[in-house]
Amino acid sequence: MGDTELDLTISKLGEARIPSPMLTRDFIGDDEHVLFHDRLKEIEPFLEAGKKPPRFELAGPRERIYFDSSKLKCGVVTCGGLCPGLNDVIRAIVLGLFHHYGVRTVFGFRYGFEGLTYRHGHTPFELTPESVKDIHRMGGSILASSRGPQDVSEMVDTLERMNVGILFTIGGDGTLRGARAIAEEIEIRRLKIGVIGIPKTIDNDISYVEASFGFETAVAESRTAIESANTEAVGAKNGVGLVKLMGRESGFIAAYATLANNDVNFCLVPEVPFTLEGLLKALKERLERRGHAVIVVGEGAGQDLMADTGEKDASGNVRFNDIGLFLKERICNHFKKEGMEINLKYIDPSYTIRSLPANPHDSAFCLQMGHHAVHAAMSGRTKMLVGSWKNQFTHVPIDLAASSRKRIDPNGRFWSTVLSCTGQSREMS
Repeated sequence: MGDTELDLTISKLGEARIPSPMLTRDFIGDDEHVLFHDRLKEIEPFLEAGKKPPRFELAGPRERIYFDSSKLKCGVVTCGGLCPGLNDVIRAIVLGLFHHYGVRTVFGFRYGFEGLTYRHGHTPFELTPESVKDIHRMGGSILASSRGPQDVSEMVDTLERMNVGILFTIGGDGTLRGARAIAEEIEIRRLKIGVIGIPKTIDNDISYVEASFGFETAVAESRTAIESANTEAVGAKNGVGLVKLMGRESGFIAAYATLANNDVNFCLVPEVPFTLEGLLKALKERLERRGHAVIVVGEGAGQDLMADTGEKDASGNVRFNDIGLFLKERICNHFKKEGMEINLKYIDPSYTIRSLPANPHDSAFCLQMGHHAVHAAMSGRTKMLVGSWKNQFTHVPIDLAASSRKRIDPNGRFWSTVLSCTGQSREMS
């Protein structure tokens, strides 16, 4: 999609006429925006053509709101895999609704979108300031989660029967598509129910969102695994430390972890193909030169080197082969045939990392994401998610965020920085 085609318009349920009960002077005007581009040469063509450059709505509390707080009921749902910070976001939403706007009824729907249908029998429970006061200290989600689509009509039936005015959906790419389907069904029925997304992706792969919660915690916690791999590699003859990190379609965790740990010699990500022969050749040269090596690989890398499983998970995603175990076996077998002794240690910290509580930075980020989601919802906005762009919080249309996946550009400056850090060849073919 070209920049001139970017539609950053945010949908609204109607005119906001009720004075906000918030005790603040820092209200955001609807004319305040965050530029999509930050370089003059990218903005100049729009100005020369007499057009406004692409821009996001700036997030924050509005002076007038759409919903009557005294009558409003809200719902919260968490979907997909676990991620550090889920409980922080739930807590921020509940406390923001209660203390900033006086909303007294917030339902927690359990086990993802399953909780919004009748057929699974999951009973919603009320979320209160008392019930969420300490949950940010725990990993996981107090609402639990699940994957896979549910019947959209049933989910909207539930919202309508329970008189829910706002649904907050916390999840990744699949959750955004589900939230969009719910919002579209609500539009068809001409209901006044807002749908607000909070992007949850530990892989940091949602488009038009610069950062997502849990990502920084994942990168920080990967340091222990990489340091252990390096210690093992250095402590053995021709030692090889192999670490597999999360990242199905996008290798941001592996890449940032590599930059944060200067001990990594090979970073393999889904966006950059490599051949087994090329990797093995480069690895042998590294061992002959330095006597040890550390490899970090994103879980979605090298899938073309293995047979397609032909299987899909509940969300419809292709089940990937385990690239970590594949590389471990192939590396060991190759050097055995070569008659070269190596000592390989394989570490996969994925589930340990994603079940952790958020670190302080992510915790603060989650608090702000949750509060901005509440501000947007109370102003009558819908079919959108809260994003971050150029260190500002923004409103992003769900349609746009779900249109593509954010990935590393193999020809971009960021990947060049990773290569310069590791010293690996741009093409291992």
